[in-house]
Amino acid sequence: MNFTRWTMRGAAVAAVALIFCTGAMAEAPAVGGAAPDFRLQDQKGDWHTLEQYRGQWVALYFYPKDDTPGCTTEACNFRDNIFAFRERDAVILGISLDDVESHQEFADKYSLPFSLLSDPEAEVADRYGVVTNLGITKFAKRQTFLIAPDGTIARHYEKVDPDTHSKEILDDLVAFQEKTSS
Repeated sequence: MNFTRWTMRGAAVAAVALIFCTGAMAEAPAVGGAAPDFRLQDQKGDWHTLEQYRGQWVALYFYPKDDTPGCTTEACNFRDNIFAFRERDAVILGISLDDVESHQEFADKYSLPFSLLSDPEAEVADRYGVVTNLGITKFAKRQTFLIAPDGTIARHYEKVDPDTHSKEILDDLVAFQEKTSS
């Protein structure tokens, strides 16, 4: 009886702690609304803003951590489809909370031909509503925003399969471009 009571108390305390540790997180911007701008450094130390990509489609993908299995699979699939994205006048930008040096090692190791942006303070991830805060650590959820050339969010992918996500975005990109050209 005592063991059960203490186990239940421990579970309740852990649940309350988790609620307080996650804090107030921003909601994701709405599809059709303006995508929040940002200014972040890539793996080479160059600065990027969303505004500089105005006029192009942007696949802005958030991921938890460099060089982990799911993140590597997702990044390598984007790499393998880079020419298809470029044919569609689309750029790929990856964002995680890792630092510039970690991004450089990750990009070099897997020959990633697109920018990985460093958001160590989680400011941009928070504006896009994708931060997970566990109190002692934070990371970005694996989510993607397809941003139209006018800077609005065309699609928000909340559930991402690293194995098929790049192809999913390409298919949607083709559909959006065909829809706007007709």
